[in-house]
Amino acid sequence: MQNLPTFVLIHGAFANSFSFAPLQAELALLGHRSAAVDLPGHGFEATFPVSYQAPQDLGALAAEPGGIKGVTLADNAARVIEVLERAKRNGPTVLVAHSRGGVTATAVANARPELIDRIVYVSAWCPVDLEVGGYYAQPEMADADPGALAAAFVGNPAETGLLRVNFRTADPVALAAFKRAFAADLTDDEFRTFLSTFQPDENLDAGTDADRAQAATWGRIPRTYVRLTADASVPLAVQDRMIREADALTPDNPFDVRTLEGSHLHWLVHPKPAAELLAGLAAR
Repeated sequence: MQNLPTFVLIHGAFANSFSFAPLQAELALLGHRSAAVDLPGHGFEATFPVSYQAPQDLGALAAEPGGIKGVTLADNAARVIEVLERAKRNGPTVLVAHSRGGVTATAVANARPELIDRIVYVSAWCPVDLEVGGYYAQPEMADADPGALAAAFVGNPAETGLLRVNFRTADPVALAAFKRAFAADLTDDEFRTFLSTFQPDENLDAGTDADRAQAATWGRIPRTYVRLTADASVPLAVQDRMIREADALTPDNPFDVRTLEGSHLHWLVHPKPAAELLAGLAAR
């Protein structure tokens, strides 16, 4: 096992390490070790207010404090760096990021490239020419549904200091918006099961211009981008734009581009093709 890499997995917004359990099982059956990271304020560090339970009290939920308030991208990067430092003692590491987790992966790669032997973005944000927020105003985001999370936002982020979404809503309009954005190709049961793993709170810091990919550090790490063809949350056009921008930044070290069929969450619910893809990268 000494020469096999450890896959270090970074989740997306409102998610946690639990969502990687099926993928980790498939990787283990292929002989690979992995470590799924809970970013600060996620997993068992998350806040689940009593008002979020059933029956819900949306008025109280809008004002309830959350432990993720004040968590920064630097805090996220520090958590992943700590894991990579430990994993590196056992051999190579492959850093795998999904969705908003790509912002953290990029920050880590900018700061400590020597800890990463390959970085893999799975339909993940890889800000190069713009900060993440800037991409939302670009034409490539035209097919995304900007109201997917807004349909169930609770509270005022300016007052609570965090983003809060009621994933336990029974509102059919909100649930339909969630499914279109993240899991249109899952069954209703699969979709609702995954939704139950989400936590209500996310931090506000998605990075700035200073957190975009840096050629001198991030740019020297071998990298793979796994495109998800039916992703309505990070549309394929946005994925391809970030790939082009990254390749222009470091043309001597372009993305190794792979493609998986499915929505934003399909690869986590049905992980066998993704596990085989990652195993193939490890063999390289």
